[in-house]
Amino acid sequence: MPTAATIRALHGLRDLTMIKWYIIPLMAIVFYIYATEIKKAKKSGNWNAVFAGLTLFGMDCINETWNGWVYHFTGRSAVWTVPGDTAFRVMLGWNIEIIFMFAIGGMIYYYTISDDPKDRILGIPDWWFWAVAYSVFCVLVECLLNLGGHLVWEYEYWNLSFKGIWLIFFLGYFHFYVATLFVVGMKSIRNKIITVASLYGIAIIANVVAMGLLGWKY
Repeated sequence: MPTAATIRALHGLRDLTMIKWYIIPLMAIVFYIYATEIKKAKKSGNWNAVFAGLTLFGMDCINETWNGWVYHFTGRSAVWTVPGDTAFRVMLGWNIEIIFMFAIGGMIYYYTISDDPKDRILGIPDWWFWAVAYSVFCVLVECLLNLGGHLVWEYEYWNLSFKGIWLIFFLGYFHFYVATLFVVGMKSIRNKIITVASLYGIAIIANVVAMGLLGWKY
């Protein structure tokens, strides 16, 4: 039986009447950032900021997909749900505000790391240091959202316990940044394109099969 948080999250799921006007300026800001980065990349030939943004968001798409699958197979709850107020709820654990944040999160990471991957901070390679630092920050924010009731956790393996926090760290965020640093570090633009396209391909196929062909609702 679905949990109370799941029932609330299902209410208004992908309901266009729930859309709020502030989506428009937020979307414009994200578009402006990508347009600016693409224009810069055309002049410099360095597309890493764009690839970083697309990679991290692609990883988030995959995460939200398997999270929805958990609800379908358990019939109880996704690992995390976002039942609170939102301008648009896309999936049980994914709303438009989260989407806009992750859409530019990879670019924030890219502009934080050093141009030289050999640089170190506290003895740790710069790129890996910031991958850990941003993952820790994201976990902290998620904990605050959970304590405020905006982000609901249902299962004992994904909570404020010591083991739960580590799982959130590794499966919730760290691999986002690991994927991003690996794509940015690739020498071939072709390999970067193939890798990023594969991420979106996985998410699109999984959701088309689940929602489009099987009629799952998450």
